[in-house]
Amino acid sequence: MLKSIAAAFAVACLMAVAAGPSPARAEILYPWCAQYSGEDMASTNCGFVTLAQCMATISGIGGFCQENPAYPPAAPKPKRQRGPRH
Repeated sequence: MLKSIAAAFAVACLMAVAAGPSPARAEILYPWCAQYSGEDMASTNCGFVTLAQCMATISGIGGFCQENPAYPPAAPKPKRQRGPRH
């Protein structure tokens, strides 16, 4: 009985390993980045939806805002087909 339980556990472990982990897809990209600069370090925060949000964040602490180079461009809007005028 103990051998069959151990064998079942071993098979379950092998199946779990064979399935492998799936890659995480939790990344959210925003269009604006703040580049902070200080005496000892520089850092980036690309978590802004608008330029105004980014500018408000760096106001008083220094740095600059730029477009996020990793942000995908907006898809072009489809052109509407116009029918004949009557």
